[in-house]
Amino acid sequence: MRSNFTLLALALAATYFSGAAAADAPKVAQKAAYKVGFAQTESNNPWRLAETKSFQDVAASCGWQVIFTDAGGSAAKQVADIDSLIAQKVDLLVFPPREDKPLIPAVMKAKKAGIPVILVDRDVDHKLAKPGVDYITFIGSDFIDQGRRAADALVKATGGKANIIELEGSTGASAATDRKKGFDAEIAKHPGMKIVASQSGDFNRDKGRQLAQTLLQAHPEANAVYGHNDEMAVGAITAIEAAGKVPGKDIFVVSIDGQRNALDAIIAGKMVATVQSSPYFGGISCKIAQASAKGEKIPAWVKVEDKIYDISNAAKDIAEGF
Repeated sequence: MRSNFTLLALALAATYFSGAAAADAPKVAQKAAYKVGFAQTESNNPWRLAETKSFQDVAASCGWQVIFTDAGGSAAKQVADIDSLIAQKVDLLVFPPREDKPLIPAVMKAKKAGIPVILVDRDVDHKLAKPGVDYITFIGSDFIDQGRRAADALVKATGGKANIIELEGSTGASAATDRKKGFDAEIAKHPGMKIVASQSGDFNRDKGRQLAQTLLQAHPEANAVYGHNDEMAVGAITAIEAAGKVPGKDIFVVSIDGQRNALDAIIAGKMVATVQSSPYFGGISCKIAQASAKGEKIPAWVKVEDKIYDISNAAKDIAEGF
């Protein structure tokens, strides 16, 4: 069942669409300095902290005065944060939508106010808001491909035979939806691979640990775990060890992100692989904003290319972890 907040968001989105013309998204103005709003989803894990730092690091060189907000893991709070940034008349809004539908009204309200928007890391539902029309672009990874590559690594590690527990990300987040889609579709191609349980751990380490503990007890036949991010996968490794089993031997773990703690787990033999998902959007966002100000055509999706870390390169590339 949809939450009341989601239903309200959809209703508001319909209102904005019915009242707005199909004009192109607002473009970044040509100015020497900009007031930029960055509305973060939460700051409770290394990935989000690295993402925020990338904007802090680029601010001076890009001519940005960045106003940072933190939604604390709440889509409703992120909408309120963006409303506040709009009221402060920022020149540009950049944010990762915590969920793909509840943040639609925020995108449309910014458009109505003439404020250009760049979405990073997570996108919104294109049936309700379109890049190039309602916001400049989406900068991010191919989440479906990330899920597929994680599945491929797990198939190889298990010899194509596994009972898998899937720890999903935040419900309604484009990253979670697509990482599941890519993984599940690839696993379905292998008769010896079966997903025995799949639930949301909200991209959170402790929730991932608790969920893994519960699901491992419910499914003692499980010999593989797929985490939609490293935080949940690292939490699952703790649960595996607490259950008296050996990660990397009794239960194989794959994940997505490329955090330092995941690379350490790979080196220690506790994790098979993690697919990189770069959090460094500050520099790319600056370049896209500059291109918009020059009137250049911006693609609807500025795709970030990701690598995969496994035992062959985790130690060599450990400095890339965050």
